[in-house]
Amino acid sequence: MAIAESLAPHAAHDLAALGARPAFDGPGMAALIAWVDEIATLTQPDRIHWVSGSEEERTALLDGMVAAGTLIRLDPEKRPNSFLARSDAGDVARLESRTFICSEREEDAGPTNNWAEPAHMRETIQPLFRGSMRGRTLFVVPFSMGKVGGPLSKLGVQITDSPYAVASIQIMTRVDEEVTRLIAEGAEWVRTVHSVGAPLHPDEADVLWPCNDEKYIVHFPDSLEVWSFGSGYGGNAILAKKCYALRIASVLGRDQGWMAEHMLLIRVVDPQGREYHVAAAFPSACGKTNLAMLRPTIPGWSVQTLGDDITWIRPGEDGRFHAINPEAGFFGVAPGTGVTTNITAVETLRENVLFTNVALTDDGDVWWEGLTEETPAHLIDWQGQDWTPDSGRPAAHPNSRFTVSAAQAPSISDDWEDAVPLDAILFGGRRATNVPLVVEALDWEHGVFLGSTISSERTAAAEGTLGELRRDPFAMMPFCGYNMADYFAHWLEMGGTAAQLPRIFQVNWFRRGADGRFLWPGFGENSRVVDWIIRRLQGEAEAIPSPIGLLPVVDELNLDGLDLPAADLEELFEVDPDSWLAEAQLTEEFYDTFGDRLPAALRSQLAALRGRLQNAKA
Repeated sequence: MAIAESLAPHAAHDLAALGARPAFDGPGMAALIAWVDEIATLTQPDRIHWVSGSEEERTALLDGMVAAGTLIRLDPEKRPNSFLARSDAGDVARLESRTFICSEREEDAGPTNNWAEPAHMRETIQPLFRGSMRGRTLFVVPFSMGKVGGPLSKLGVQITDSPYAVASIQIMTRVDEEVTRLIAEGAEWVRTVHSVGAPLHPDEADVLWPCNDEKYIVHFPDSLEVWSFGSGYGGNAILAKKCYALRIASVLGRDQGWMAEHMLLIRVVDPQGREYHVAAAFPSACGKTNLAMLRPTIPGWSVQTLGDDITWIRPGEDGRFHAINPEAGFFGVAPGTGVTTNITAVETLRENVLFTNVALTDDGDVWWEGLTEETPAHLIDWQGQDWTPDSGRPAAHPNSRFTVSAAQAPSISDDWEDAVPLDAILFGGRRATNVPLVVEALDWEHGVFLGSTISSERTAAAEGTLGELRRDPFAMMPFCGYNMADYFAHWLEMGGTAAQLPRIFQVNWFRRGADGRFLWPGFGENSRVVDWIIRRLQGEAEAIPSPIGLLPVVDELNLDGLDLPAADLEELFEVDPDSWLAEAQLTEEFYDTFGDRLPAALRSQLAALRGRLQNAKA
């Protein structure tokens, strides 16, 4: 088709000379070109730009968005090479209700996913994509999840008409022409297509944040494709993230014998310099980023960040599981990230950041709720309106974000892109009752049972019934690309693929007393729990059997310098059989949603739990 494969001059003239198709040969290149041509024929862009990932190209891309008004350049002294984007008010978050798993059979998607028949979904979205890029540029973005050429890495290509999405993908993945070369030589890759769904007519002025009221985020696991329409925001547009790295990758892991998990990844170094690697799965608002960037309060311990959100795990030839963080950046929630809660994250945001929907200060910097103890007297809020502390609304959107390279985190490990042997896996939820501060699984199968029951309690009437459990097994409920019962079975099967399995623990930083107080101080003090977990791995700490798992000997916890009342400490580890039997009933009801597909081993674990609880009552 007659489409120039470079950008015509518009806002940033330097970009016009870039964007040519790489001159690689090979059967894979022919297939890639044919696919790009197919999508271009469907979406009818004015131009095609093959993204190389060069600094010159990125600078021109950002300059162009500043000139167009899509980005605001922040003060270069306060926040060098950083920008603020404001989205449309109707395009501010991931859309679970518009996210579909289109497996050939409905039962393969399972009860926790929205399913649509693949052919019917294609018939639905094809007319939406037809002409959707008219008046815009089609960007071809080759990317690698994990370092380019790494043994655990995977490749993909995203087609998008959003320069904001391109800039975000360049932070969150490795965008490089070397990826195109590997594809040309025959490497496997995943196809992802994205359009904001806002075609431009000739001479029509663009809006600052193009999007469409109709939105779809569609996964075809059988053909390894993602199609996203209508949204320019976050995981709806950065398809390498939740769409590929979790939903599609979980399917690849099931089929290829590995696991794609919604987990942070850290290295813990004890006072003797011994290193341990820990992955942790926490639902949202459960302290995930704080643990990923933990600053221990106890002397001699340190924590190095390897990843803050996604971990891929594979059996290694040495009989152990090995893990990588497949992402290259952090896409974090800004509100609540502050100098008192996560100073490491704040220091990571010193430069080279793409902020979205936070507030703008009068001196050209950014602010959000929780960043500082003192609230500015005046701001421009996330919608571009004047704001003061008396405005009665948040200055930053509750889901406002920062996108930043992982490499510039002060806590990042020097070898953070390499695979590491996995020693422990943690599961956590936000539980005001029942769940102790830390409990160790009895074995791998029991650990899978713990992961399958992860939940958080609703804490306000506005969120639903007070105390109601919101299920999020393995923190993967919104991100598993296939039937979650089969996902549980895959975890059980993986227990037979390594001679030395990671030990599994459940943690809960959020237990409250009868008066509503948090019983545990959290944040950096969580290192005291990590200390006990590592000493368990070393065989240097004892544990006490309980109906729900192995609990610490309280006297062996390192609580030096921590003013924790004895009554609070006792309540942190209290296991009430009646409350747990009631919870077991809720677990059975949750399991029943999967019918006969649920692994029998998990029902056996539930029965064993009930038996231990009944014995404890006797």
